[in-house]
Amino acid sequence: MSAPHPSAWAPLAARVFRALWIAQLVSNTGSWMQTVGAQWLLVGHSASLVTLVQTASSLPVVLLALPSGVLADRYDRRGVLLAAQFAMLTVSAVLTVLAFQDALTPCLLLALTFLLGCGTALMGPAWQAVQPELVAREQLGQAAALGAVNMNLARAVGPALGGLVVAAAGAGWVFAFNALSYLGIAAVLLLWRRPATTRSTVRGEGMLAAVQAGRRYVRHAPAVRRVLLRTVLFIPGGGALWSLLPLVAGRSLGLGSGGYGLLLGVVGVGAVGGAFALPALRRVLGPNGILAAGAAVFAAALVVLATVRTPWPAAAALLPAGLAWIGVLSTLNAAVQQRLPGWVRARGLAVYLVVFQGGQALTAPVWGVLADRLGLTASLLTGAALLVAGALSVRRWPLLATDEAGPVLSDHWPAPPLVFEPGPADGPVLVSVTYRVAPADRTAFTEAMRRVARSRRRTGALTWGLYQDGGAPDRFVENYLIASWSEHLAQHHARLTATDRRFEEAARRLLAPGTAPEVTHAFDAAAGPVVTARTPDEEPAGVPAAVRTAPEAARTGGASPEDGTGTGARP
Repeated sequence: MSAPHPSAWAPLAARVFRALWIAQLVSNTGSWMQTVGAQWLLVGHSASLVTLVQTASSLPVVLLALPSGVLADRYDRRGVLLAAQFAMLTVSAVLTVLAFQDALTPCLLLALTFLLGCGTALMGPAWQAVQPELVAREQLGQAAALGAVNMNLARAVGPALGGLVVAAAGAGWVFAFNALSYLGIAAVLLLWRRPATTRSTVRGEGMLAAVQAGRRYVRHAPAVRRVLLRTVLFIPGGGALWSLLPLVAGRSLGLGSGGYGLLLGVVGVGAVGGAFALPALRRVLGPNGILAAGAAVFAAALVVLATVRTPWPAAAALLPAGLAWIGVLSTLNAAVQQRLPGWVRARGLAVYLVVFQGGQALTAPVWGVLADRLGLTASLLTGAALLVAGALSVRRWPLLATDEAGPVLSDHWPAPPLVFEPGPADGPVLVSVTYRVAPADRTAFTEAMRRVARSRRRTGALTWGLYQDGGAPDRFVENYLIASWSEHLAQHHARLTATDRRFEEAARRLLAPGTAPEVTHAFDAAAGPVVTARTPDEEPAGVPAAVRTAPEAARTGGASPEDGTGTGARP
């Protein structure tokens, strides 16, 4: 019997998740009020300036998401979130003061919006990465959907409220509310005591090395890469609506700031309704079906906006667009979280945020230029065409199953016993594994090792190769290079997953009967003095006398360190 699907609101039963969700709703409402105020201040200028508000808020994610992901993996994520809240509070306070003093020029407004985006970039990876700590794994999809519901509830209230406040009292008051809205999240975070077992284990990793490790993991995780591809195929066309809707409201429909806010509110209402429908839609369509249907519905909404000149048909088209938006975003968000292990989750999510926000940031000015040169109708129809193409591509490039890089850790490699104790920075380390394979199984073995190769690269290998001995065709040698001994220990004990273990076991089942892998760990001879084998009386404490040097192992045979009796020596 299949497991029951979680309720749409099940994650709200978790106390901390519920408190953060409510505080985030207030903060998101303030953010949407601020966005409406900023965009409406620029509507009297060129279309390009209006769309640059989207760029200014999204571009920092492209620039800072990966370093922010490293910080979230390296330090206490609660502390990172608190720092982001207080930074955004400070910038919003400055924005408020300048607005009340009528000193807010377009350039200054965009610069401060960019700084607020920097706070969002710092917060994003940490916020996404703590979700699996707050709810059960089977509820991640609904937690992601509730996050989108939160944003869209705020979109339903914030823009309309912001438009009314701007019209009645001026933009300064919406900026003031946004500044105060950060205090709620900060209060919940200050009261939350994050379990010590969930805190970072990568403090010894340098910033650049940590960034490279995150990029390397994503590069060699096909299931994660496919989520990123689906994001790239949706965001440029989908972003056309958010970039051009202020212009549609003001130029095509003849609405003021309040009317623009109400249009955004309709999208939010559709998204909230979509949260109720998503569990049923997932059962009927599956995640790939939701991606295809969502893109098609969003394209239809853009066609309507391009062709109508009265508000009511436009509002009617935006209602299902809200449902489509939440369906696509919650599907992509849950998919990337489910495919990342804890040690690299924030960095992997940072890459996702770079693609997601970067797509909006980079395409927003393009839509503005197209609107200035070709007109709103042509721009909106171009966005619709891109979305239709993305919907049709789902059959060719669907989301992949999580089997390729599941998130459950597996500490199945005991530390290899060596005749000396390497320092954490010693390296690079060349790991060599020798296999004996019967002739009939060679093709199957090399195919199985392709997945092992991706596993090695995801977890730290800089290079990898599999070689067949020309003098003994049944002998295969796997070589891979690790940057340092600390990196290799992290690979042993903190990065491998149950999926990686299955890949290794599948390859080893194809070895010749009665044989086992032979493993050596070799260090850069130019980095220090050569270490030779000690006599039993010279063995350091804790090192078994049975440990041999690499040459001795070659003569007498050795066993894999994964089996508990490895070999190792500095050459």
